Amino acid sequence: MHCPFCNSPDTQVIETRLSDEGDSVRRRRRCSACDKRFTTYERVELNLPVVVKKNGARADFDRRKLRASLALALRKRPISAELLDAAITRIEHRLIALGTREVASELIGEIVMRELRRVDKVAYVRFASVYRSFEDVDAFAGVIEELRPEGSGEHPSSG
Repeated sequence: MHCPFCNSPDTQVIETRLSDEGDSVRRRRRCSACDKRFTTYERVELNLPVVVKKNGARADFDRRKLRASLALALRKRPISAELLDAAITRIEHRLIALGTREVASELIGEIVMRELRRVDKVAYVRFASVYRSFEDVDAFAGVIEELRPEGSGEHPSSG
């Protein structure tokens, strides 16, 4: 592993830990040349399906793009980086479990919405508003109504 600071090939692993979810290995490294420390992550490379966009174009699945979308929805919410990583991993596992070589971007959006609903209700509403292109307050109200427990009769301003 080359040092990201000085590009020296001589680095040493000083600590290794398994992630909380058990799906990756975190390694702390030290560069023998410049003595700086950095972290690397090791995870299994999975064959994710190709994404088929609304216009029919195909693109490789991009974990960074998924992370950016989730991070935007979760902005200023009390969700740790570890929980975000775990959510991304669960989404990837669902896509792999489909067993298909291609997956529609709409299906990915629905899977992301289910995951956000589980992780953070506010982020779910944020993502849904963009993903479903809400045009008025009634669309927001409909999603918020979905989140209410059955028969609660609670009004959004109460509580």
